Amino acid sequence: MEERLVELLGEVRGWVWGPPMLVLLVGTGIYLTVLLRGVQLRALGYSLWLAFIKRKEDKPSEGDISHFQALMTALAATVGTGNIAGVATAITAGGPGALFWMWITGLFGMATKYSEAVLAVKFRVRDKFGTMSGGPMYYLSKGLGQRWLGVVFAIFASVAAFGIGNMVQSNSVADAVEATFNVPFWATGLVLAVATALVILGGIKSIGKVTALLVPVMIVFYVGTSLIIVAINYTRIPEIFLLVLKHAFTPTAAVGGFAGAAVMIAIREGVTRGVFSNESGLGSAPIAAAAAKTDEPVRQALVSMTQTFIDTLVVCSLTGFVILSSGLWSSGETGAELTTLAFSSSLPGNTGGLVVTIGLILFAYSTILGWSYYGEKSIEYLLGERAVYPYRAFFCIAVGFGAVFKLQLVWSLADVMNGLMALPNLVGLLGLGGVIAWETKRYFRIYVKQAPPEY
Repeated sequence: MEERLVELLGEVRGWVWGPPMLVLLVGTGIYLTVLLRGVQLRALGYSLWLAFIKRKEDKPSEGDISHFQALMTALAATVGTGNIAGVATAITAGGPGALFWMWITGLFGMATKYSEAVLAVKFRVRDKFGTMSGGPMYYLSKGLGQRWLGVVFAIFASVAAFGIGNMVQSNSVADAVEATFNVPFWATGLVLAVATALVILGGIKSIGKVTALLVPVMIVFYVGTSLIIVAINYTRIPEIFLLVLKHAFTPTAAVGGFAGAAVMIAIREGVTRGVFSNESGLGSAPIAAAAAKTDEPVRQALVSMTQTFIDTLVVCSLTGFVILSSGLWSSGETGAELTTLAFSSSLPGNTGGLVVTIGLILFAYSTILGWSYYGEKSIEYLLGERAVYPYRAFFCIAVGFGAVFKLQLVWSLADVMNGLMALPNLVGLLGLGGVIAWETKRYFRIYVKQAPPEY
Protein backbone atom coordinates (compact mmCIF):
# COMPACT_ATOMS: atom_id res chain seq x y z
CA MET A 1 0.00 0.00 0.00
CA GLU A 2 2.76 2.44 0.99
CA GLU A 3 4.76 1.65 -2.14
CA ARG A 4 1.74 2.40 -4.30
CA LEU A 5 1.17 5.73 -2.49
CA VAL A 6 4.83 6.67 -2.93
CA GLU A 7 4.59 5.81 -6.63
CA LEU A 8 1.41 7.89 -6.96
CA LEU A 9 2.98 10.83 -5.16
CA GLY A 10 5.98 10.53 -7.46
CA GLU A 11 3.66 10.98 -10.44
CA VAL A 12 1.99 13.96 -8.77
CA ARG A 13 5.41 15.43 -7.99
CA GLY A 14 6.36 15.18 -11.64
CA TRP A 15 3.27 17.20 -12.53
CA VAL A 16 3.64 19.75 -9.72
CA TRP A 17 7.32 20.40 -10.49
CA GLY A 18 6.84 20.05 -14.24
CA PRO A 19 7.46 22.65 -16.96
CA PRO A 20 4.21 24.63 -16.35
CA MET A 21 5.16 25.29 -12.71
CA LEU A 22 8.74 26.23 -13.59
CA VAL A 23 7.54 28.56 -16.36
CA LEU A 24 5.06 30.14 -13.94
CA LEU A 25 7.72 30.67 -11.28
CA VAL A 26 10.32 32.17 -13.61
CA GLY A 27 7.65 34.00 -15.62
CA THR A 28 6.38 35.70 -12.46
CA GLY A 29 9.95 36.77 -11.70
CA ILE A 30 10.30 38.24 -15.20
CA TYR A 31 6.96 40.06 -14.89
CA LEU A 32 7.91 41.54 -11.51
CA THR A 33 11.35 42.53 -12.83
CA VAL A 34 9.70 44.54 -15.63
CA LEU A 35 7.05 45.96 -13.30
CA LEU A 36 9.66 47.11 -10.78
CA ARG A 37 12.11 48.30 -13.45
CA GLY A 38 14.83 45.83 -12.51
CA VAL A 39 14.91 46.70 -8.82
CA GLN A 40 17.21 43.73 -8.12
CA LEU A 41 19.89 45.25 -10.35
CA ARG A 42 19.53 48.96 -9.74
CA ALA A 43 19.23 48.57 -5.97
CA LEU A 44 21.54 45.62 -5.25
CA GLY A 45 24.30 47.77 -3.76
CA TYR A 46 21.83 49.63 -1.57
CA SER A 47 20.26 46.32 -0.49
CA LEU A 48 23.61 44.87 0.60
CA TRP A 49 24.34 48.10 2.46
CA LEU A 50 21.03 47.84 4.33
CA ALA A 51 21.60 44.17 5.12
CA PHE A 52 25.20 44.17 6.26
CA ILE A 53 26.29 47.72 7.09
CA LYS A 54 23.30 49.67 8.32
CA ARG A 55 22.08 48.16 11.61
CA LYS A 56 19.88 50.81 13.26
CA GLU A 57 16.43 51.85 12.19
CA ASP A 58 15.75 55.56 11.77
CA LYS A 59 13.14 55.33 14.50
CA PRO A 60 11.67 52.69 16.83
CA SER A 61 9.70 50.25 14.71
CA GLU A 62 7.27 47.38 15.20
CA GLY A 63 8.60 43.88 14.84
CA ASP A 64 10.35 41.06 16.69
CA ILE A 65 13.84 40.79 15.16
CA SER A 66 16.25 43.00 13.23
CA HIS A 67 16.51 43.19 9.43
CA PHE A 68 19.71 41.16 9.66
CA GLN A 69 18.17 38.47 11.89
CA ALA A 70 15.17 38.17 9.55
CA LEU A 71 17.55 37.76 6.61
CA MET A 72 19.63 35.15 8.45
CA THR A 73 16.50 33.21 9.46
CA ALA A 74 15.39 33.08 5.83
CA LEU A 75 18.92 32.19 4.69
CA ALA A 76 19.01 29.47 7.34
CA ALA A 77 16.04 27.82 5.64
CA THR A 78 17.28 28.16 2.06
CA VAL A 79 21.04 27.59 2.32
CA GLY A 80 20.77 23.84 2.73
CA THR A 81 21.76 20.53 1.24
CA GLY A 82 20.62 21.78 -2.18
CA ASN A 83 23.59 24.14 -2.26
CA ILE A 84 25.93 21.16 -1.92
CA ALA A 85 24.15 18.17 -3.45
CA GLY A 86 21.60 19.98 -5.63
CA VAL A 87 24.16 21.88 -7.70
CA ALA A 88 26.12 18.68 -8.33
CA THR A 89 22.93 16.89 -9.41
CA ALA A 90 22.05 19.72 -11.81
CA ILE A 91 25.48 19.63 -13.46
CA THR A 92 25.63 15.82 -13.77
CA ALA A 93 22.15 15.72 -15.30
CA GLY A 94 22.18 18.85 -17.44
CA GLY A 95 25.87 19.56 -18.00
CA PRO A 96 27.83 22.73 -17.15
CA GLY A 97 25.16 24.86 -18.88
CA ALA A 98 22.75 24.11 -16.03
CA LEU A 99 24.74 26.51 -13.86
CA PHE A 100 23.93 29.40 -16.24
CA TRP A 101 20.20 28.71 -16.03
CA MET A 102 20.52 28.53 -12.28
CA TRP A 103 21.95 32.07 -12.40
CA ILE A 104 19.05 33.26 -14.56
CA THR A 105 16.57 31.72 -12.13
CA GLY A 106 18.31 33.41 -9.22
CA LEU A 107 18.43 36.78 -10.98
CA PHE A 108 14.69 36.91 -11.68
CA GLY A 109 14.00 35.18 -8.36
CA MET A 110 15.42 38.23 -6.56
CA ALA A 111 12.50 40.32 -7.85
CA THR A 112 10.08 37.64 -6.65
CA LYS A 113 11.70 37.47 -3.22
CA TYR A 114 11.60 41.27 -2.97
CA SER A 115 7.89 41.34 -3.83
CA GLU A 116 7.02 38.63 -1.31
CA ALA A 117 8.68 40.59 1.48
CA VAL A 118 6.93 43.86 0.55
CA LEU A 119 3.55 42.17 0.91
CA ALA A 120 4.57 40.22 4.02
CA VAL A 121 5.44 43.35 6.00
CA LYS A 122 2.58 45.45 4.63
CA PHE A 123 -0.15 42.95 5.56
CA ARG A 124 1.32 41.44 8.75
CA VAL A 125 -0.61 41.36 12.04
CA ARG A 126 0.27 41.12 15.73
CA ASP A 127 -0.86 37.87 17.39
CA LYS A 128 -1.97 37.22 20.98
CA PHE A 129 1.64 36.56 22.03
CA GLY A 130 2.53 40.08 20.93
CA THR A 131 4.66 38.82 18.01
CA MET A 132 4.26 39.53 14.31
CA SER A 133 2.59 37.10 11.94
CA GLY A 134 2.79 37.50 8.20
CA GLY A 135 3.40 35.82 4.90
CA PRO A 136 1.25 34.57 2.01
CA MET A 137 -1.55 33.54 4.38
CA TYR A 138 -2.06 37.16 5.37
CA TYR A 139 -1.54 38.97 2.08
CA LEU A 140 -3.83 36.49 0.35
CA SER A 141 -6.58 37.06 2.94
CA LYS A 142 -6.10 40.75 3.83
CA GLY A 143 -4.64 42.05 0.58
CA LEU A 144 -6.31 39.92 -2.07
CA GLY A 145 -9.45 39.21 -0.05
CA GLN A 146 -9.18 35.45 -0.62
CA ARG A 147 -8.90 33.84 2.80
CA TRP A 148 -9.45 30.37 1.39
CA LEU A 149 -6.21 30.70 -0.59
CA GLY A 150 -4.44 31.65 2.63
CA VAL A 151 -5.79 28.51 4.27
CA VAL A 152 -4.68 26.37 1.32
CA PHE A 153 -1.16 27.84 1.48
CA ALA A 154 -0.94 27.29 5.24
CA ILE A 155 -1.96 23.63 4.87
CA PHE A 156 0.68 23.02 2.20
CA ALA A 157 3.38 24.84 4.18
CA SER A 158 2.64 23.09 7.48
CA VAL A 159 2.96 19.66 5.85
CA ALA A 160 6.10 20.64 3.91
CA ALA A 161 7.73 21.87 7.13
CA PHE A 162 7.79 18.34 8.55
CA GLY A 163 9.39 16.92 5.42
CA ILE A 164 11.65 19.27 3.51
CA GLY A 165 12.32 21.33 6.63
CA ASN A 166 12.56 18.58 9.22
CA MET A 167 12.92 14.84 8.69
CA VAL A 168 14.63 15.07 5.29
CA GLN A 169 17.27 17.33 6.81
CA SER A 170 17.87 15.30 9.98
CA ASN A 171 18.18 12.09 7.93
CA SER A 172 20.72 13.75 5.62
CA VAL A 173 22.77 14.81 8.65
CA ALA A 174 22.57 11.32 10.18
CA ASP A 175 23.73 9.77 6.89
CA ALA A 176 26.70 12.13 6.62
CA VAL A 177 27.75 11.80 10.26
CA GLU A 178 27.51 8.01 10.19
CA ALA A 179 29.56 7.78 7.00
CA THR A 180 32.27 10.19 8.17
CA PHE A 181 32.45 9.72 11.94
CA ASN A 182 30.70 6.33 12.38
CA VAL A 183 28.17 7.85 14.80
CA PRO A 184 24.91 5.82 15.08
CA PHE A 185 21.78 7.35 13.60
CA TRP A 186 19.91 7.44 16.91
CA ALA A 187 22.68 9.45 18.57
CA THR A 188 22.63 12.04 15.80
CA GLY A 189 18.85 12.21 16.01
CA LEU A 190 18.93 12.76 19.76
CA VAL A 191 21.52 15.53 19.53
CA LEU A 192 19.64 17.24 16.70
CA ALA A 193 16.31 17.03 18.53
CA VAL A 194 17.79 18.57 21.69
CA ALA A 195 19.69 21.23 19.74
CA THR A 196 16.51 22.14 17.88
CA ALA A 197 14.44 22.30 21.06
CA LEU A 198 16.95 24.60 22.78
CA VAL A 199 16.41 27.13 20.00
CA ILE A 200 12.84 26.92 18.71
CA LEU A 201 11.10 26.66 22.09
CA GLY A 202 12.12 30.29 22.59
CA GLY A 203 10.27 31.42 19.47
CA ILE A 204 11.39 33.73 16.68
CA LYS A 205 13.56 35.94 18.90
CA SER A 206 15.60 32.90 19.92
CA ILE A 207 15.71 31.60 16.33
CA GLY A 208 16.79 35.03 15.07
CA LYS A 209 19.64 35.31 17.57
CA VAL A 210 20.98 31.83 16.82
CA THR A 211 20.73 32.11 13.04
CA ALA A 212 22.39 35.54 13.15
CA LEU A 213 25.42 33.79 14.68
CA LEU A 214 25.26 30.42 12.90
CA VAL A 215 24.47 31.38 9.31
CA PRO A 216 27.33 33.86 8.73
CA VAL A 217 29.81 31.36 10.23
CA MET A 218 28.62 28.46 8.09
CA ILE A 219 28.50 30.53 4.88
CA VAL A 220 31.94 32.06 5.46
CA PHE A 221 33.31 28.58 6.26
CA TYR A 222 31.90 27.01 3.09
CA VAL A 223 32.42 30.00 0.79
CA GLY A 224 35.94 30.58 2.15
CA THR A 225 36.97 26.98 1.49
CA SER A 226 35.40 27.11 -1.98
CA LEU A 227 37.30 30.31 -2.80
CA ILE A 228 40.56 28.68 -1.75
CA ILE A 229 39.93 25.79 -4.16
CA VAL A 230 38.93 28.16 -6.98
CA ALA A 231 42.09 30.18 -6.28
CA ILE A 232 44.20 27.01 -6.45
CA ASN A 233 42.67 26.29 -9.87
CA TYR A 234 42.57 29.95 -10.96
CA THR A 235 44.01 29.19 -14.40
CA ARG A 236 40.83 27.26 -15.21
CA ILE A 237 38.43 30.13 -14.40
CA PRO A 238 38.20 31.43 -18.00
CA GLU A 239 37.68 27.85 -19.19
CA ILE A 240 34.88 27.36 -16.64
CA PHE A 241 32.97 30.44 -17.81
CA LEU A 242 33.34 29.42 -21.44
CA LEU A 243 32.16 25.89 -20.59
CA VAL A 244 29.09 27.19 -18.76
CA LEU A 245 28.12 29.75 -21.41
CA LYS A 246 28.74 27.39 -24.33
CA HIS A 247 26.64 24.55 -22.95
CA ALA A 248 23.84 26.84 -21.80
CA PHE A 249 22.90 27.15 -25.48
CA THR A 250 24.40 24.07 -27.13
CA PRO A 251 24.07 20.36 -26.20
CA THR A 252 26.74 18.80 -24.01
CA ALA A 253 28.33 15.80 -25.67
CA ALA A 254 28.85 12.51 -23.85
CA VAL A 255 32.25 12.33 -22.16
CA GLY A 256 33.61 10.01 -19.47
CA GLY A 257 30.75 8.98 -17.20
CA PHE A 258 28.55 11.84 -18.48
CA ALA A 259 25.89 10.59 -20.87
CA GLY A 260 25.36 13.92 -22.62
CA ALA A 261 22.51 16.41 -22.30
CA ALA A 262 20.32 18.51 -24.59
CA VAL A 263 19.87 22.25 -24.00
CA MET A 264 16.34 21.70 -22.66
CA ILE A 265 17.70 19.33 -20.02
CA ALA A 266 20.27 21.95 -18.98
CA ILE A 267 17.49 24.56 -18.70
CA ARG A 268 15.20 22.23 -16.76
CA GLU A 269 17.87 21.13 -14.31
CA GLY A 270 19.21 24.65 -13.77
CA VAL A 271 15.78 26.17 -13.20
CA THR A 272 14.55 23.31 -11.01
CA ARG A 273 17.60 23.24 -8.75
CA GLY A 274 17.69 27.02 -8.65
CA VAL A 275 14.10 27.20 -7.43
CA PHE A 276 14.70 24.37 -4.93
CA SER A 277 17.70 26.22 -3.59
CA ASN A 278 16.47 29.80 -3.18
CA GLU A 279 12.72 29.08 -2.78
CA SER A 280 11.81 32.32 -4.57
CA GLY A 281 8.09 32.22 -5.30
CA LEU A 282 7.29 29.37 -2.91
CA GLY A 283 6.16 31.80 -0.19
CA SER A 284 8.28 30.53 2.69
CA ALA A 285 10.81 33.35 3.18
CA PRO A 286 8.25 36.19 3.55
CA ILE A 287 7.05 34.53 6.77
CA ALA A 288 10.43 35.40 8.31
CA ALA A 289 10.52 38.83 6.65
CA ALA A 290 7.25 39.74 8.39
CA ALA A 291 8.95 39.50 11.79
CA ALA A 292 11.49 42.25 11.01
CA LYS A 293 11.56 45.49 12.99
CA THR A 294 10.55 48.04 10.38
CA ASP A 295 7.78 50.42 9.41
CA GLU A 296 8.76 50.29 5.75
CA PRO A 297 7.87 47.15 3.74
CA VAL A 298 10.33 48.05 0.98
CA ARG A 299 13.28 48.40 3.38
CA GLN A 300 12.91 44.80 4.54
CA ALA A 301 12.17 43.67 0.98
CA LEU A 302 15.48 45.12 -0.21
CA VAL A 303 17.25 43.18 2.53
CA SER A 304 15.27 40.01 1.77
CA MET A 305 16.17 39.94 -1.90
CA THR A 306 19.87 39.64 -0.99
CA GLN A 307 18.95 36.17 0.29
CA THR A 308 18.51 34.86 -3.25
CA PHE A 309 21.67 36.66 -4.37
CA ILE A 310 23.72 35.01 -1.60
CA ASP A 311 22.11 31.58 -1.89
CA THR A 312 22.15 31.10 -5.66
CA LEU A 313 24.55 33.61 -7.19
CA VAL A 314 27.22 33.16 -4.51
CA VAL A 315 26.99 29.82 -2.67
CA CYS A 316 25.59 27.68 -5.51
CA SER A 317 27.96 29.30 -8.01
CA LEU A 318 31.00 28.49 -5.89
CA THR A 319 29.91 24.86 -5.52
CA GLY A 320 29.58 24.72 -9.30
CA PHE A 321 33.00 26.33 -9.81
CA VAL A 322 34.66 23.83 -7.46
CA ILE A 323 33.05 20.90 -9.31
CA LEU A 324 33.91 22.22 -12.78
CA SER A 325 37.45 23.29 -11.86
CA SER A 326 38.14 19.79 -10.54
CA GLY A 327 37.31 18.28 -13.93
CA LEU A 328 35.26 15.59 -12.19
CA TRP A 329 31.83 16.76 -13.33
CA SER A 330 31.85 14.06 -16.04
CA SER A 331 33.03 11.26 -13.73
CA GLY A 332 29.58 9.72 -13.38
CA GLU A 333 29.26 10.58 -9.69
CA THR A 334 26.42 12.84 -8.56
CA GLY A 335 24.99 14.63 -5.53
CA ALA A 336 27.03 15.09 -2.35
CA GLU A 337 29.44 12.35 -3.47
CA LEU A 338 30.52 14.41 -6.48
CA THR A 339 30.91 17.57 -4.39
CA THR A 340 33.02 15.64 -1.87
CA LEU A 341 35.27 14.31 -4.65
CA ALA A 342 35.65 17.79 -6.11
CA PHE A 343 36.66 19.31 -2.76
CA SER A 344 38.98 16.40 -1.99
CA SER A 345 40.78 16.71 -5.32
CA SER A 346 42.27 20.07 -4.31
CA LEU A 347 42.61 19.72 -0.53
CA PRO A 348 45.04 17.44 1.34
CA GLY A 349 44.01 14.17 2.98
CA ASN A 350 40.39 13.90 4.01
CA THR A 351 39.97 17.66 4.37
CA GLY A 352 37.58 17.89 1.43
CA GLY A 353 35.30 15.22 2.85
CA LEU A 354 35.28 16.93 6.24
CA VAL A 355 34.41 20.30 4.69
CA VAL A 356 31.44 18.84 2.82
CA THR A 357 30.26 16.84 5.84
CA ILE A 358 30.48 19.83 8.19
CA GLY A 359 28.80 21.97 5.55
CA LEU A 360 25.95 19.45 5.25
CA ILE A 361 25.51 19.34 9.03
CA LEU A 362 25.42 23.12 9.43
CA PHE A 363 23.28 23.73 6.35
CA ALA A 364 20.75 21.05 7.29
CA TYR A 365 20.51 22.14 10.94
CA SER A 366 19.99 25.77 9.94
CA THR A 367 17.27 24.67 7.51
CA ILE A 368 15.49 22.90 10.37
CA LEU A 369 15.53 26.11 12.43
CA GLY A 370 14.23 28.28 9.61
CA TRP A 371 11.49 25.91 8.55
CA SER A 372 10.37 25.35 12.13
CA TYR A 373 9.25 28.98 12.15
CA TYR A 374 7.53 28.71 8.76
CA GLY A 375 5.58 25.67 9.94
CA GLU A 376 4.75 27.31 13.27
CA LYS A 377 3.22 30.38 11.65
CA SER A 378 1.25 28.20 9.22
CA ILE A 379 -0.14 26.09 12.07
CA GLU A 380 -0.92 29.24 14.06
CA TYR A 381 -2.88 30.64 11.11
CA LEU A 382 -4.91 27.43 10.82
CA LEU A 383 -5.45 26.50 14.47
CA GLY A 384 -4.70 29.62 16.48
CA GLU A 385 -2.07 30.49 19.09
CA ARG A 386 -3.00 27.54 21.33
CA ALA A 387 -1.40 25.18 18.80
CA VAL A 388 2.04 26.85 18.85
CA TYR A 389 3.64 25.13 21.86
CA PRO A 390 2.37 21.61 21.01
CA TYR A 391 3.63 22.19 17.46
CA ARG A 392 7.13 23.12 18.67
CA ALA A 393 7.33 20.01 20.84
CA PHE A 394 6.11 17.74 18.05
CA PHE A 395 8.51 19.34 15.58
CA CYS A 396 11.48 18.53 17.83
CA ILE A 397 10.34 14.92 18.24
CA ALA A 398 10.00 14.59 14.45
CA VAL A 399 13.60 15.79 14.01
CA GLY A 400 14.87 12.87 16.10
CA PHE A 401 12.50 10.42 14.46
CA GLY A 402 13.53 11.52 10.96
CA ALA A 403 17.20 10.85 11.66
CA VAL A 404 16.49 7.19 12.40
CA PHE A 405 13.75 6.36 9.90
CA LYS A 406 13.73 7.24 6.21
CA LEU A 407 9.98 7.66 5.68
CA GLN A 408 9.68 7.81 1.90
CA LEU A 409 5.94 8.45 2.04
CA VAL A 410 6.40 11.53 4.25
CA TRP A 411 9.26 12.77 2.08
CA SER A 412 7.28 12.37 -1.13
CA LEU A 413 4.20 14.07 0.33
CA ALA A 414 6.26 16.98 1.66
CA ASP A 415 7.96 17.42 -1.72
CA VAL A 416 4.56 17.73 -3.39
CA MET A 417 3.31 20.15 -0.73
CA ASN A 418 6.48 22.22 -1.10
CA GLY A 419 5.71 22.72 -4.78
CA LEU A 420 2.01 23.36 -4.27
CA MET A 421 2.83 26.22 -1.88
CA ALA A 422 3.84 28.25 -4.90
CA LEU A 423 0.42 28.23 -6.59
CA PRO A 424 -1.56 30.38 -4.12
CA ASN A 425 1.52 32.50 -3.42
CA LEU A 426 2.02 33.36 -7.09
CA VAL A 427 -1.67 34.25 -7.37
CA GLY A 428 -1.11 36.73 -4.55
CA LEU A 429 2.03 38.22 -6.14
CA LEU A 430 0.39 38.65 -9.54
CA GLY A 431 -2.87 39.97 -8.06
CA LEU A 432 -1.11 42.49 -5.81
CA GLY A 433 1.53 43.62 -8.29
CA GLY A 434 0.08 47.15 -8.24
CA VAL A 435 0.52 47.36 -4.46
CA ILE A 436 4.14 46.21 -4.74
CA ALA A 437 4.90 48.78 -7.45
CA TRP A 438 3.22 51.61 -5.50
CA GLU A 439 5.11 50.82 -2.29
CA THR A 440 8.37 50.67 -4.24
CA LYS A 441 7.87 54.04 -5.93
CA ARG A 442 6.83 55.68 -2.64
CA TYR A 443 9.85 54.36 -0.75
CA PHE A 444 12.44 55.40 -3.31
CA ARG A 445 10.82 58.83 -3.66
CA ILE A 446 11.08 59.42 0.10
CA TYR A 447 14.13 57.46 1.27
CA VAL A 448 16.52 57.21 -1.65
CA LYS A 449 18.44 60.18 -0.25
CA GLN A 450 19.41 57.93 2.69
CA ALA A 451 21.27 55.56 0.42
CA PRO A 452 25.07 55.59 0.45
CA PRO A 453 26.69 58.13 -1.95
CA GLU A 454 27.69 55.49 -4.50
CA TYR A 455 24.10 54.26 -4.91
